[in-house]
Amino acid sequence: MPKVQSNNIELYYEIHGAGQALVLISGLGYPLWQWHKMVPFLAENFQVITFDNRGVGQSDKPAGPYTAQMLAADTAGLLDALGIEKAVIMGHSMGGFIAQALALDFPQKVEKLILCSTNFGGPHHVPVTPEAMKVLSDVSTDAVTRFKNGLVVSTATGWAEKNPEMIETWLQWRIANPIESVPYQAQMMIGLGLMPEAAAFESKLSRIEVPTLILFGEHDKVVPPANASLLAEKIAGSQVKIFPDAGHFFPMEIAEAASRAVVEFAK
Repeated sequence: MPKVQSNNIELYYEIHGAGQALVLISGLGYPLWQWHKMVPFLAENFQVITFDNRGVGQSDKPAGPYTAQMLAADTAGLLDALGIEKAVIMGHSMGGFIAQALALDFPQKVEKLILCSTNFGGPHHVPVTPEAMKVLSDVSTDAVTRFKNGLVVSTATGWAEKNPEMIETWLQWRIANPIESVPYQAQMMIGLGLMPEAAAFESKLSRIEVPTLILFGEHDKVVPPANASLLAEKIAGSQVKIFPDAGHFFPMEIAEAASRAVVEFAK
């Protein structure tokens, strides 16, 4: 199991393909498995580096709370340990918070930036929809039902019904890799810590000068796609692409189409 020391912890990582370095940063509660649908496509063009953030998977799970800046330092340390001076950085949801922090705190390490299904925090972003909040906060049913309902509301309308085998694979993966409550709550503090206006990235994003691509699913109810234009207004020269047939988990829903967008931008 390949691991490196980074920022006083051990991080588990995997590398696929060769060429320009592309680092994929996962969202809340997900290890590198989140990217397994996109990696085969991306590895045809890049040296793809996936890893488990602190708090999940095979990486260390020290006591929290965690911050976006802390996990950005973890990611920078991973690049140092692998001898990679600069990479394309792609972060999804919570991973998008980490990617923003990395671009702000370690700009010399970011060649290009890809922000997926994320926001800049603070009081001015577009929050989770009431529909998604109702489903994701429901604790009245059993864990399996809650997880399935969460997948339905987090993907495009009708996607779960059209892809029952993928939903079952996703469910069986989560049963085999259950969420650990304490480190999960430590990761949740990343987003909560960005809620005060002073802590948010909104006023800082003008400092980002690297080419930036903002990707969203049109049917994202967890982080509504209206956040894409808000991010683009703050990052000069950034591009926005909205996938019409996807929701929050577009890296799983439309892996090939999403990979094509990444290749076109990053190459």
